[in-house]
Amino acid sequence: MTRSELVEELAARFSQLTQRDAEYSVKAILDAMNDALVRGHRIEIRGFGSFSVNHRAPRLGRNPRNGESVDIPEKRVPHFKPGKALRESVDMRTTTLDVTPKV
Repeated sequence: MTRSELVEELAARFSQLTQRDAEYSVKAILDAMNDALVRGHRIEIRGFGSFSVNHRAPRLGRNPRNGESVDIPEKRVPHFKPGKALRESVDMRTTTLDVTPKV
């Protein structure tokens, strides 16, 4: 689902919201989440999951072209951990769909 599809779904589900209001709502929520993660805060949405920032330590890597050692600096990366309700609903959905690989 893309951002524009999310806006359309929100506007369709709540008839009192115009398309523009739904767009502002989605933008406000995503901006608030982005700002919180930039500040290093953790976001928890019960039943859905949590967003946090993980720290990756500096390490030594290899350039795949020539095999030279490359210093990879430390970085902070966003991380999402799904909640129990989301995991269970996704798992239930995949088990009810007969997903068999075609050979």
